[in-house]
Amino acid sequence: MPSFHEVFAQAAGTGGTLPFDRFCELALYHPQVGYYRRDRPRVGRLPGTDFHTSASSNPVFGTLVAAACANLVGPAAAEHVFVEIGAETHASVLDGIPHPFREVRTIRIGEPLRIDGPCIVFSNELFDAQPFVRLVFRAGAWRERGVQLANDALTIVEMPEPRSDTAELIARLPTTPGEAYELDISPAAARLAGRVAAQPWTGLFVAFDYGRSWRELTEDSPAGTARAYRAHRQHNDLLADPGEQDLTCHVCWDEIIAAIARRGFRDETIESQEAFFIRHAGEAVEAIVTGTPRGPDPMRLQLQQLIHPTLMGQKFQVLTARRSF
Repeated sequence: MPSFHEVFAQAAGTGGTLPFDRFCELALYHPQVGYYRRDRPRVGRLPGTDFHTSASSNPVFGTLVAAACANLVGPAAAEHVFVEIGAETHASVLDGIPHPFREVRTIRIGEPLRIDGPCIVFSNELFDAQPFVRLVFRAGAWRERGVQLANDALTIVEMPEPRSDTAELIARLPTTPGEAYELDISPAAARLAGRVAAQPWTGLFVAFDYGRSWRELTEDSPAGTARAYRAHRQHNDLLADPGEQDLTCHVCWDEIIAAIARRGFRDETIESQEAFFIRHAGEAVEAIVTGTPRGPDPMRLQLQQLIHPTLMGQKFQVLTARRSF
């Protein structure tokens, strides 16, 4: 198996430099050295994992997802296929969870994206796992960041000129954000949402993720949102051990919504995870609270993790949208 530096050098060619999103793509998804292509558990609280998501609180998370989606779809739930996209290698959100749907399908990372008919298409922290562009405002202009390999070391550099598609993105940005303002944004996430929406299916789109609006990212986040995760520790060294750590940034919800709206999705709503479950899975929440004995209970502890505002309840948001032909 080649080393990451060998893969990077081949992709970069004689210039030795790649735009940051291209570096990110190699570090996350290269078939041999990419983080998400390694056959090992990444999510959970066990030794050897790197981070936990809402899905780590199963079976409660799956129970609430099934209840909320069934409530949103209504009596037609039995006609819908529940499709989870981007699931981890070793688990799916509705594993072992009772549900009213016609069928449950799982499309894992790297598998063909084929969706048709009446569906509920669900993802959990998929869009924040896409490669992202890094920009910095310096000396009156937005500059694109890249990664350079020199003397067997990777370093962050500023590209001489932004690429054409990045220049189109820059043209939409504020012209006076402040010196050294940093922006991390993922056009790849919006493209993925567009590919999902381009499939011939109708029904409910449900995406759990952490994100911010275009305004929040471009005006209220001067330090950017990129970070790395390894062994349940968050840090800012995005070049450390590429292929061995997760790289992520906040989703831009406006870009995701625009991508699916172009394909006919309507009624787009973003709610905090706390509000989503309370509003749409209230009976399931109540059953967990009242249906177990007093004292410490694993189900109630998982529920608290998911909906408490200081834990995951406000950290994550849920985008829902609908389409009918």
